[in-house]
Amino acid sequence: MQLRYIRLREVTLGRLMALLDRPQHGQGLVEYALILGLIALVVIVVLGVTGKHVSNVFSNISTDLGNLSTAAAKHKKK
Repeated sequence: MQLRYIRLREVTLGRLMALLDRPQHGQGLVEYALILGLIALVVIVVLGVTGKHVSNVFSNISTDLGNLSTAAAKHKKK
């Protein structure tokens, strides 16, 4: 029984080593995909956290530009 356990363990370790020793041809593409996914996740989280603030900034800029054009039009009429 002891001998059978040792052989089974050797076969299992042999299979594991064979899996770990196989060529890694597509590894670079997978790494780039993982990095791209991580960057996308970070951008989504940052925009989710700061989205309302950024929206308020652009809204204020738009309002100020509208006020400037109105003031310029009134000044031009005089």
